[in-house]
Amino acid sequence: MRHPTRPAPPALLVIAHGSRDPRHAATVRALVRRVRALRPGTRVETGFLDFDAPSVPEALESLAADGARDVVALPLLLTRAFHAKADIPAALRAAPPGLRVRQAGVLGPAPLLLTALEQRLYEAGLDPADKGSTGVVLASAGSTDPEAIAVIADIAREWRRTGWCAVRPAFASAGLPPTEGAVRSLRGVPGVRRVAVAPYFLAPGLLPDRVARGAAGADVVGGVLGDSDLVARVVLERFDACRRFSADLAHPTARHGQHSVPGRRPGTTELPAAG
Repeated sequence: MRHPTRPAPPALLVIAHGSRDPRHAATVRALVRRVRALRPGTRVETGFLDFDAPSVPEALESLAADGARDVVALPLLLTRAFHAKADIPAALRAAPPGLRVRQAGVLGPAPLLLTALEQRLYEAGLDPADKGSTGVVLASAGSTDPEAIAVIADIAREWRRTGWCAVRPAFASAGLPPTEGAVRSLRGVPGVRRVAVAPYFLAPGLLPDRVARGAAGADVVGGVLGDSDLVARVVLERFDACRRFSADLAHPTARHGQHSVPGRRPGTTELPAAG
């Protein structure tokens, strides 16, 4: 008796911003290697919005040329700001004919990312036993998008509940306070005996370097999230969530209103196949 062949899983296209700093692309590629190791059998590729190769259109062309028909495009971004809302959807709509592309949600917020931030602080020398007497600066890129700024403030409040003495958001650009201002403010918080800075960035570059300079007055400065296994797991969580969401939409009874379809996840977008 012949059994039906299972359809091949969609390819995963990880989309990074790109940077003139070569450390950025090197870190992105190291993270993608971790994702591949965690999910053998799934094709995982990288595309960049700017500066680095391959570009998103080039990556899509390559996937189509190799026979891919189904792609989940995952923004390697921590907040849902302009790139996730505008730049990436525009690039994906130019996909080759016949290639079905779905855009997954951005990585943040996610509990595993907070665990990864703590891991980086402990690697930098912070003693886990000192968590309750440590004030943390959650230093992010910043954005002109108020939604992205609000998300960082929410993450800081949530992280505070895990046992830190205090957590303050800070921004490297397009937002206040800067890192150095947040460090100074934490020095005056009752119960804070030391100040740590946690860079909320995926890869090194201009803005993380700016955060590092602003963190000169801190006691401990963590590294960027980088190619952490925890970040790789979040990438796969977003990939799987996008696949499940699309399967719900494709359910025949759901199309007739007889099946409960979950609300659209932030940044999860069904894009029509070109052609």
